Amino acid sequence: MADRELAGFPHFGRETEVSRRDGFDKVYEVCWLNVFGPKLVERVGRERMLSTPAHLVEELPNGSVLLVLRPTAADFASDEARVAQARAHVHLRPDLDFDTVLRTLRERSAALAPVEPRFHPDLAPLLSRLPDAFAISERQQKIAELNAFRPPEPEEWLPVALPSDVENPERARSDYSDLSESLVAALHTQVPSLVEETPESLTDLDFYFWRENFPERYTRGLIDEHTALALGAYLGGMLVRRLGGTWVPRQKLEESQVRVDKRVWLPFLRARRYMQSRQSLLDYSLTQFFREAERHRA
Repeated sequence: MADRELAGFPHFGRETEVSRRDGFDKVYEVCWLNVFGPKLVERVGRERMLSTPAHLVEELPNGSVLLVLRPTAADFASDEARVAQARAHVHLRPDLDFDTVLRTLRERSAALAPVEPRFHPDLAPLLSRLPDAFAISERQQKIAELNAFRPPEPEEWLPVALPSDVENPERARSDYSDLSESLVAALHTQVPSLVEETPESLTDLDFYFWRENFPERYTRGLIDEHTALALGAYLGGMLVRRLGGTWVPRQKLEESQVRVDKRVWLPFLRARRYMQSRQSLLDYSLTQFFREAERHRA
């Protein structure tokens, strides 16, 4: 699958209309296992086809030819396999240059070489899920990119709490609870762990919003007036429940704080920044925010 994707199957670099018109009118690619139909065999030349340097070349009853490059597919990306692949391709397409074909195949192997994950420790539970969302041919490159990713240090905190400026703090806390529950009600099917209200729930939320590209798929009105507010309340509630924090309500939601020991955190501000774009879901992840608050708990 990975090799096929990197080869540009099924169009092999052609315009879609040209590909549909011409079909497989020549040997655009040679893979580990190939079945060339009768028309293509005749176009290439049956004698040439049957003399291809390969592990197995066999005529089939309907005039097709089965061609297997090597005994096993397990090492298809090894240099020895790539040399065999290039030789077979150039044999079937004398118009191609062996060195050019081999160089392209080696570039594919380099793109598929396994990359060891070395993700930012706070985000490893999240980042480890992202590569599987990409095509198999892109995953190693994505792992390398995510290894290099370093989110900015959370800035949504204050050394000293702003005093509460609401008339009824308990009512404000109840409103935060209602907002949090609205998030659980809306997303518990897609993110079942929300009900458990654990730090892992935040990672599940991060992945869900990233996978769905939520900030760029849904209207800004929905996000700013509903989703971001509910997220801020849920995130703040997590600091209260899991880190022993205390809400310090403010009339302006983005100024509402959760005091955890000597620091106060701004979960609504974090949620607003978080919901700006798909990239901001990683730059301002809920997971990292919680881990940072957890580290600063006395």
